Amino acid sequence: MHAYTPAVQWRHPYSLVLGFAAGYVGGIFGVGGGIVVVPGLVLWMSLDQRTASGTSMGTIVASSFAALLLFGANGAVDWAVASWIFIGSGAGAFLAAKYLDKIPEVWLSRAFIFALLTAAVRMYSV
Repeated sequence: MHAYTPAVQWRHPYSLVLGFAAGYVGGIFGVGGGIVVVPGLVLWMSLDQRTASGTSMGTIVASSFAALLLFGANGAVDWAVASWIFIGSGAGAFLAAKYLDKIPEVWLSRAFIFALLTAAVRMYSV
């Protein structure tokens, strides 16, 4: 786990830039935490995969709520669907966080890469 020490204080300005990028991409594409924040934390800020995943989850609340304000005001939210996904994603995230320590770091990275590549291929063929 990364403790808050003076040696890691340099990360704060980078965190702000990473957060802005995640929010911007999230507002446009509906993604950001996993696709922008996790790789940014791992590659740019040298966090391990588990800490990056947990940190990313902490940022999703702000970016989701900020975008939801505008999407909701513009009538661009299917609230019934969002409600069911909200329940399912909460349960899924809880279980994943509970068992995250049981998955080797290398397999977490490989699964993340696989998920991104699979999504890219499926979206490209649409």
